[in-house]
Amino acid sequence: MTDQEVYRLRELLGEENVREQEPMAQHTSFRVGGPADLFVRVGKLAQLQDILALLDQNGTPWYMLGKGTNLLVGDRGYRGCIITMNGNLEKPVTDAAKESPEEKAEDLREIAVEGCVITAGAGASLAQTAQTARKMGLTGLEFAAGIPGSVGGGLVMNAGAYDGSMDLVVEEATLLMPDGKVMTVPKGDLRLGYRRSVLKEIPAIALQVKMKLEKGDSADIAAKMQDFAERRRSRQPLEYPSAGSTFKRPEGMFAGKLIMDAGLAGFSVGGAQVSEKHCGFVINKDHATAADVRAVIAAVQQKVWEKAGVRLEEEVIYLGDF
Repeated sequence: MTDQEVYRLRELLGEENVREQEPMAQHTSFRVGGPADLFVRVGKLAQLQDILALLDQNGTPWYMLGKGTNLLVGDRGYRGCIITMNGNLEKPVTDAAKESPEEKAEDLREIAVEGCVITAGAGASLAQTAQTARKMGLTGLEFAAGIPGSVGGGLVMNAGAYDGSMDLVVEEATLLMPDGKVMTVPKGDLRLGYRRSVLKEIPAIALQVKMKLEKGDSADIAAKMQDFAERRRSRQPLEYPSAGSTFKRPEGMFAGKLIMDAGLAGFSVGGAQVSEKHCGFVINKDHATAADVRAVIAAVQQKVWEKAGVRLEEEVIYLGDF
């Protein structure tokens, strides 16, 4: 990575949006991870296209970061460029009917409402999008109010909770394809399934997601969100950094129960621990390293396999040098 490349990125994005040796612990929900060589923020489609062209031209590896809620970055960091659409300030909600298609596609953090349809940029937060739906009296996104991820990340993982999920509301998504073309892809072609989508199969980037909701009562919607929030607080170790549910749910089973039955509640390596409150969570209890977290995950997988003959698949994505 050359000084000229860094200079050009700063020219394209502004000095404040390009950082060198950025600690990834500041950008992941585990609060662990070493430095990325480069860390850049983008807000517009044209910016994203320009920097991808520059990075690819120079052979620099890159990774698109949502809000880092299912990501474990190695203690030695990432040798390349981390790109995020998450700015320091949330974008305002706009009236979609007053914007041209080009304007709506250009901003990567905009949330626009037209009738029962919400079109959200991939960099917008799921929680803010859900709260926008509530304010507009639209039901269907209540499940997302407590998910601390981005809309783009939610699409990639087909995020869900409390019997709700992205595949139940998504109509289509705008993607930046590997060949550089921008395409609108209908729901059927997004291949949304349990914690998966086509974006886990091909190196395309989500730009926008269009979601179809239904008319509802704002008070009822708020009450449902409050109920979900209270359930989370009572059952999940929200007081500690984590990636949420660490493992995918095996068919017909619950990962947390399998882990508890294997006698692993409270099991720890260094500062990482299987939560005693909810065994499906691996938490950063006391200044854990990424290596600690990964070691706990591996030990849990091995022990559950030995005890129950079930292979737990982690939801966590590993990135960088461990």
